[in-house]
Amino acid sequence: MADLGVPGYELEETLAFQSPEQFRALFEETRLRIVDLLLERAATVTELAAVLEKPKGTVGHHVGVLEQAGLIRVVRTQKFRAIEAKYYGRTARTYLLSPQVDVDLLVSPDYFLTSAASEYAKAAQGDEELIHHTMISTLRYARIPNDRAREWALRLGELSQEFVSEERGGDTTFGLLVAIYPTDRPHLPDPKEGQ
Repeated sequence: MADLGVPGYELEETLAFQSPEQFRALFEETRLRIVDLLLERAATVTELAAVLEKPKGTVGHHVGVLEQAGLIRVVRTQKFRAIEAKYYGRTARTYLLSPQVDVDLLVSPDYFLTSAASEYAKAAQGDEELIHHTMISTLRYARIPNDRAREWALRLGELSQEFVSEERGGDTTFGLLVAIYPTDRPHLPDPKEGQ
């Protein structure tokens, strides 16, 4: 398994959201991309702006919102001539979106699914060799007891944690979408004894 020290600065494993402001701070496209980038390593506003291809002022605003919400922090500084550069990092590897926080999100509940579906469709139009060897999607249904569903949810969470802990390298950023959810799909009744 990869070194969990990635992204190269100290951070907590989890941060449970305590306020609606934290939800609102995170669920904006640019800010989501910023916190994703900061899982790779600490970065300055200038570096983030270059990668995101956005003005430094715009990225600086988003960094300020994330910092104010306690989702990122300055993890080190470095002096360049007379200017002190601030390197930002996440406060936690995983943000726990607690259902106890009453919030009216400005995003739909299926934000992750629609975002991933869009990226997946775009990727499917790309390099056939890369697609053939690295892309998979499947949708399966199983009627299982609630306690087994909880076990599956934990296992999937561990798998996603392993994925984001991989050592950084290569030229492509891959996405992993994991979901387990109850449905209202009908099912056959259990067979009777002796059938």
